[in-house]
Amino acid sequence: MSYTIKSLAFWVIVGIIAGIALGMVDPKLAIQAKPGIDWFIQILKWLVGPIIFLTIISGIVGLESLKEVGSIGLKAFIYFEIVSTFALAIGVLFGNLLGAGKGMNLSVESLDAKSVAKFTTNTGDVGSIWSILKGAIPSDPISPFINGQTLQVLTMALVLAILISAFGGKHKAAILKPLEIAQNFFFKILTILMWLSPIASFSAMAFLIGKFGVASLINMASLLGVMLISVLAFVFGVLGIIMALFKINIFKFMRFIYKEVLIVFATSSSESALAPLMRRLEAAGVSRGTTGLVIPTGYSFNLDCTNIYLSLSIIFLSQAFNIPLTLGEELSIILILMITSKGAVGVTGSGFIVLAGTLSAMGGAIPVATVSVLLGVDKFMSEMRAVGNLCGNAVAAVVVGAWDKQIDMEKFKYALDHPETVADAIPG
Repeated sequence: MSYTIKSLAFWVIVGIIAGIALGMVDPKLAIQAKPGIDWFIQILKWLVGPIIFLTIISGIVGLESLKEVGSIGLKAFIYFEIVSTFALAIGVLFGNLLGAGKGMNLSVESLDAKSVAKFTTNTGDVGSIWSILKGAIPSDPISPFINGQTLQVLTMALVLAILISAFGGKHKAAILKPLEIAQNFFFKILTILMWLSPIASFSAMAFLIGKFGVASLINMASLLGVMLISVLAFVFGVLGIIMALFKINIFKFMRFIYKEVLIVFATSSSESALAPLMRRLEAAGVSRGTTGLVIPTGYSFNLDCTNIYLSLSIIFLSQAFNIPLTLGEELSIILILMITSKGAVGVTGSGFIVLAGTLSAMGGAIPVATVSVLLGVDKFMSEMRAVGNLCGNAVAAVVVGAWDKQIDMEKFKYALDHPETVADAIPG
């Protein structure tokens, strides 16, 4: 890892430190820095949509047949379901083992239910197949790109790519050329934009500390600590074992994607590294069809560390409010979350919506209003969720690629040993 003064990673770290310092010294001024991260994320959303769209189409059209598309998709679906279930179980396991909420002795009667009303009023449809399908179909072909609706962009790209593959015939090569030119154009813009990420990092951290304060960190330090331990156990334990099955070292892989991890941590947004991650893995030997299909789909259906957060939060709330759960109820949490965690893709505040929907589905054993105690610390936990989700989807693309023989393993392992030789969209 290179942290010279010319390295973007160096300036991102400077931005993080400066933002934290401003948030502690002058919270009012720090809160006013919020537009810096808002604008950065909004521009990223405009770029991520076209990049995903073009990558999926060129990747799928470039495959030999639609049978390969089906094979990659099926393996990705199987992988997502198995690994996301492990993530849910880890949240329950570490929540019980480390007992972050024990001894808090909070009272349900003292809660302000109005503070979470906007998250709990529309939970009835969370997790239903209909809501997922409805959310995947765009009302028009433009708004998904403007609003960064990844699932809708993915749907449109898949439909168009399958049509081109099925009916393009001898014209497929001619269709691919302008797509690749357009894709490279958007990646060049992205590379330039990434130089603004230190400013975005500063703005994000300044607002975070200025708005919520260090006090909220101290008050909920036990929950944050358990979340951190759970995420690390998942990444280096579960994902590490999975990678080891394909003779890949998880520590080398994490070193390989450290730039993307740093950017996501600094901005608290998975979108900030989605496109760069796709390009980096493709440059390392993972097929474009695999990265283009698995990673965007994963950001909709394989949010492993969001799953850890959800199951851990429910265990934490039961402990904090002295509401004992039986083994059967804890197993039901995993089963319910296997469905509800898929139900609020791309919705603002989806973590609270899913939590509320899950608590409702549990028959009121834990009052829905209890999620209000998580409001102050949720923004800090989002960094861990975003980084963990990035790692989970990066591993998913590699594993599915190796499983489906859509990866040049010799080239990939060389890239892990010599990460500086691999071109990416994050300079420095």
